[in-house]
Amino acid sequence: MTSKPIMARATAVWLVDNTTLSFKQIADFCGMHELEVQGIADGDVATGVKGFDPIANNQLTEQEIAAAQSDPTRKLKLKVYAAAHGEEKRRGPRYTPLSKRQDRPNAILWLVKFHPELADSQIAKLVGTTKPTIQSIRERTHWNISSMQPIDPIALGLCKQSELDAAVQIAAAKKAKEGAALSDDERRKLLSTEQSLGAGAEPRIPTAIEGLQSFTLGQDYHPEEREKSYDADSFFNLPDLEDEDDDENDKR
Repeated sequence: MTSKPIMARATAVWLVDNTTLSFKQIADFCGMHELEVQGIADGDVATGVKGFDPIANNQLTEQEIAAAQSDPTRKLKLKVYAAAHGEEKRRGPRYTPLSKRQDRPNAILWLVKFHPELADSQIAKLVGTTKPTIQSIRERTHWNISSMQPIDPIALGLCKQSELDAAVQIAAAKKAKEGAALSDDERRKLLSTEQSLGAGAEPRIPTAIEGLQSFTLGQDYHPEEREKSYDADSFFNLPDLEDEDDDENDKR
C-alpha cells in the first residue's frame, strides 16, 4: 500500500490552511518538496486548488495531527486500513496533455495499420485512449476518419520507443504461444528497433537470369557459334548489286 495520501497536493493545501504543522512535516507526508509547500502557503503554488480534508477521508486522525503539531520532528503517519491490504491500484489510460490529445487518433491509426497484432488494451495503454475509440478507427467508423493520417506515436511524443517495442514483443510472444503462423511481413513488424537495425539485407529477386539463351524456332542450337568472332568490316563490304545484275544477264 502506498505511504502517500491520495490527492497529495490538495491534502497539503488543507494542512497548510488548517494546521500549524511545519512545511517539512507536510512535505514529507505528501511527498512534496518543502519549498513547494512554502509556495502553497505564499499563494504562489496550487492556486485555485480546493483543500482535501485527510481526517474526513480517513487518511489521518486528529490525534496524529495534534501529536505532530506538538513535536516538529515527528513525521505524520498515514492511517492504515486492514481491509485495504491486497487491493491493487486501478490502472487506467495514461494522461495525455491537452496539446497532444488531437493527435491521438492519428497515432491510433498508425498503430492499427502498422502493428495490427497489438491488442486494443495495449494501444490504449500506449497512447492513453479508450477501447471504443480504437474500435471505431479499426472499423473506419470514426467521425473524422476521412481527415486522419497515420502518424508515428513516438514522433508525436505520445509514447517511447522502448514502450512500443515491449508491447510488440508481448504481442509476438502471445501469437507464438497460441501457435499462430506469422507471415514474413508480420515477423518483420514484430521485431524491435534494435533487431531491425541489426538484421542483414534481405535477398532480392534477380532482375535477369544469367545463362538464358534465345533460340530460333526451326533451328538447332550450336554452342560453338557463341565463340565465333565477327569482323565489323565484313558488314560494310557487301557485294555490288550492279555486278550481280551483269552476271545474270551473261548467263541468259
